[in-house]
Amino acid sequence: MTNETGLRVLEEEIIRCRRCPRLVEYREKVAKEKRRAFREWTYWGRPVPGFGDPRAKLFILGLAPGAHGSNRTGRMFTGDRSGEFLYAALHKAGFASQATWLRPDDGLELKNAYIAAAVRCAPPANKPLPSEILHCRGYLERELALLRPKVVLALGKIAWDAYLDILKSESVIASRAKYVFAHGAVAKLPGNGPRLVGVYHPSQQNTQTGRVTLAMYAVILRKIQKLLGQSSGAAT
Repeated sequence: MTNETGLRVLEEEIIRCRRCPRLVEYREKVAKEKRRAFREWTYWGRPVPGFGDPRAKLFILGLAPGAHGSNRTGRMFTGDRSGEFLYAALHKAGFASQATWLRPDDGLELKNAYIAAAVRCAPPANKPLPSEILHCRGYLERELALLRPKVVLALGKIAWDAYLDILKSESVIASRAKYVFAHGAVAKLPGNGPRLVGVYHPSQQNTQTGRVTLAMYAVILRKIQKLLGQSSGAAT
């Protein structure tokens, strides 16, 4: 089975998922009620599958879809301010074909990068329960097995911990304690698996307060390019 086929099969499974009653109720409620600014949109209102290059060596891992972002657009990390920040940074580093998104058919493509989340449905208050993260773990494990990335970029501590929990469940590591999350942290893990890199999440809380900036992301993405063995430079 090729990566493209495997990811397509997984995408179909994710979209049909109804494992978490709390998340199902919330995502569908938001899709029905909508936000006034998007009242003309037909919301996606389902679990959001991963998105990107099926041969990617950079795996970007976020927390969960935004209620009026990916839950509206159906494409990971689009539709809200966090996505605007992230795709601008990825485009400048050459990982995305464009810096902005418009609609799901706007031609946005990722280059050597793939984006997924620890939880595939928008959670209330953007806070998934531990059980909900666990329910989605199998999807993440399968994506990682198909892609076999060289670098996992964790957007925030919850994503960092979610990836380490997979390694712990596979007995690759005994504990998360040795691997402390920080912006710019690079964890060399046992075995031949990917490097784990951490950055602060591109939430409005972080970007609007200056806790994280595009310049800070640029530094980390250049570091990742070196780990991947590719040259830096903006997308053309």
